[in-house]
Amino acid sequence: MSDHTPESRSDAGRGEGPGGESRHGPAFAVGSASRPVFLVLAAISACHFLNDMVQSLIPAIYPLLKASFHLTFGQVGLITFTVQVTASLLQPLVGLAADRRPIPYSLPVGMTATLVGLLLLAWAPRYAVLLVAAALVGVGSSVFHPESARVARRASGGQFGRAQSLFQVGGNAGQALGPVLAALLVLPRGQASLAWFSLAALLAIGLLTRIGAWSKRQVTHPARPGRRPGPPGSAAPPHVGRIIAVLLALIFSKYVYLASLTSYYTFYLISRFQVSVATAQLHLFVFLGAVAVGTLIGGPVGDRIGRKYVIWGSILGVLPFTLLLPYASLRWTGPLTVVIGLVLASAFSAILVYAQELIPGKVGLMAGLFFGFAFGIAGVGAAVLGRLADGTSIGFVYHVCAFLPAIGLLAGWLPDLERTRARARFTPSPRP
Repeated sequence: MSDHTPESRSDAGRGEGPGGESRHGPAFAVGSASRPVFLVLAAISACHFLNDMVQSLIPAIYPLLKASFHLTFGQVGLITFTVQVTASLLQPLVGLAADRRPIPYSLPVGMTATLVGLLLLAWAPRYAVLLVAAALVGVGSSVFHPESARVARRASGGQFGRAQSLFQVGGNAGQALGPVLAALLVLPRGQASLAWFSLAALLAIGLLTRIGAWSKRQVTHPARPGRRPGPPGSAAPPHVGRIIAVLLALIFSKYVYLASLTSYYTFYLISRFQVSVATAQLHLFVFLGAVAVGTLIGGPVGDRIGRKYVIWGSILGVLPFTLLLPYASLRWTGPLTVVIGLVLASAFSAILVYAQELIPGKVGLMAGLFFGFAFGIAGVGAAVLGRLADGTSIGFVYHVCAFLPAIGLLAGWLPDLERTRARARFTPSPRP
């Protein structure tokens, strides 16, 4: 992958530091369509696909594990909790460390942890070993996401929302494919057949090694001289703590609801409509496919109309559909979950880029914080919802979760960063 790329006027204008790459190496011109940028985005998205496909195999085989190990819903939820919480703990630290000193070769190292966890999962003889395997997969994910999000931003050409969407859609596509592969390959052949997916992890390690080499070349080239200071309004706005709290509340709403579907949707369909496990897995695949499409749409729309409006419309806009879902027949359950996945998934790329623009120069920290919180709260949510399902019913879980998107009302507190900075840019500076 070539490292001869024009520098980014956008990041230069913002005056970003290590998180924005302007101090550590050449970035990319706004609107650049150069081949190296495309190759990097395609490669990092492909690795995200492979990483999340492997990770999605775990919830996809929950029916198999539940029967083999005689698990309760609470124990199933604890597996998700283990994956998601370990995937969240290291991410802010990895992101903060990368902002201070880029660590491009952390990517293949993280994927190696995922590989070990996958192999251990394939031959786990008891429940405790399942939890250790799940933790290793989570650790690999926690190392992968902050640095890969930085790579996507570095290769964005200034179109940050679009780049994050392309990066995210790889992961969502992997999540969607995982249940199908589980239904076709793992469920008929048993737990040990998971070992075959180590080939996907090995492929990802090879790609990530090349991406790490490319990234290292970028950050070791000194920035070109003649950069101008950032424009007015490039500093973080006031009340940053309150704004971050609102964004985290929106992430809570989105990911707890998504956890209810990714972890328990198959059980819900089997319990309520008496469908087969394979049919339930295909319904989950369709839902996750809708999530992938929504993710791809959200970033470019945010670049065009403003990220605040995408965030608001995505979280709050899904509320009518979540309220209808617990009362829908099987015929309407599929279409409703498609709409829910499509609309709700469009928020994350917009939220992440909004947070990165809120605090310039902290790209890795913001990526680690929001990826980490998303994974962690999804894990906690899955464990709590599993306990709730054990104490009530799986259908009751969806009655409770239906109200989570109402938290989207909080998006009204978010400032319009694009408008604020545009106004500051064209406001004459006071004379001395």
